[in-house]
Amino acid sequence: DEEFARQTLSGINPCVLQLVTEWPLKSKLDPAIYGPPESVITKEMVEQQIRGFCSLEEALEQKKLFVLDYHDVLLPYVKKVRQLPGTTLYGSRTLFFLNPDETLRPLAIELTRPPMDGKPQWKEAYRPSWHSSGVWLWRLAKAHVLAHDSGYHQLISHWLRTHCCTEPYIIATNRQLSEMHPIYRLLHPHFRYTMEINALAREYLINADGIIETSFSPGKYSMEICSVAYDLLWRFDHEALPADLISRYLESAFPDIFENFTAINLLTNFFITRGMAVEDPDAPHGLRLTIKDYPFASDGLVLWDILKEWVSDYVNHYYPEASLVESDEELQAWWTEIRTVGHGDKKDEPWWPVLKTPQDLIQIVTTITWVTSGHHASVNFGQYTYAGYFPSRPTIARKNMPTEEATERDWEFFMKKPEVLLLLCFPSQIQATTVMAILDVLSNHSPDEEYLGEKSELAWAKDPVIQAAFEKFNGRLMELEGIIDERNANKDLKNRNGAGIVPYEFLKPFSEPGVTAKGVPYSISI
Repeated sequence: DEEFARQTLSGINPCVLQLVTEWPLKSKLDPAIYGPPESVITKEMVEQQIRGFCSLEEALEQKKLFVLDYHDVLLPYVKKVRQLPGTTLYGSRTLFFLNPDETLRPLAIELTRPPMDGKPQWKEAYRPSWHSSGVWLWRLAKAHVLAHDSGYHQLISHWLRTHCCTEPYIIATNRQLSEMHPIYRLLHPHFRYTMEINALAREYLINADGIIETSFSPGKYSMEICSVAYDLLWRFDHEALPADLISRYLESAFPDIFENFTAINLLTNFFITRGMAVEDPDAPHGLRLTIKDYPFASDGLVLWDILKEWVSDYVNHYYPEASLVESDEELQAWWTEIRTVGHGDKKDEPWWPVLKTPQDLIQIVTTITWVTSGHHASVNFGQYTYAGYFPSRPTIARKNMPTEEATERDWEFFMKKPEVLLLLCFPSQIQATTVMAILDVLSNHSPDEEYLGEKSELAWAKDPVIQAAFEKFNGRLMELEGIIDERNANKDLKNRNGAGIVPYEFLKPFSEPGVTAKGVPYSISI
């Protein structure tokens, strides 16, 4: 349980957990299609477990309740996925409480099946237990949540938000900026091998009947879920780490958007506020973290600042006056193509940054370089470390919960052999070994890996001002290595230090070749 909770902050998918700001928890899906929206996790359930600390109202006020919410994104696919052989699906919510020592405690897991096949909505809440039947039900519920988290990680946090959404930047850069353009030269190392690795992914990983479809819970609907998530969740300005920690906004969504996908009826215009940070000009990086011991955010914000300083030095050298940005025809064509062609589905969104001043350009370029370096490194290079041991992160759940309309025979099987049911729920041997093998490849640094700030580009070295800025960039990255080592050695930071805990090193800039669970390359090269 403690590792299950810790990985939401320190694992390979640390960018989904969000603060609970309203009670009761409610779905935003259309109740006429998906059933009653209210969660079955009750105030009484929560207070039974946090009574020694505070009431539910106090926990909300003190920002101590957090949720891993895969309810609304998965529930519309439950019926479709359940028609596929060898897999099943629920919508899920997992509720956590922030302990005084900054660790998280899992309180409850809610699994939901929408109305289907003439049956009404079914949902149930599971809690940690000290009786064998409850313990095994809790283990099974965790296996389902981990399969949801694994799928969301691979399809959205990893593929969509880094590999996929970077392609328009690469194409526009090569189409619109000459090789001599300073912004081309700045971005060039951040795009190394990405188109090639994405082509390989489309051939072997995300293709029809490929590794993702055959080994992850959504099956053949994996790419469809990815597309819907892009439509509902992705916006460029929130790919910047500080903005991502604060909130994510869901645009209006109407059924006709999904006529080629599935019948998702969402209430219009609502916010998902991650609430993992708030703006505070007096705090480091201008943000105050809701959970202070949040390794991904703590290390990530240092790296974000280092990147932004390097980009600022570079941009301000070439664009000392604001008018130079607006009058740069290549640069304006580049940004126009990214917005209106590369991300054409979202070309009319109001949140796109304007490109008029050096500060605008600095924010845009820092966001792009963060996605290709820090964000990708944090969700990619620890995959074998955490998910190579498949019970830690099963990619698929193959059996329904025994409490979901179980027959007498099903319940008897669970009571006599709960461990067998858990093994049958986990990935099969061929699924587990296939995923282990591919994660070993994906987590590997090649001998010719180019790490962020390790070596200067030839074009940078020719300009003494840029070379000096690069040397400062390199020096600050070396300082970050020491900062991370110091944090990992700090016994007060319990989400990265303790018996058996894997040190959080995903954002350490440099690494040797191989599977090291550290190192931040310039680009998405694997």
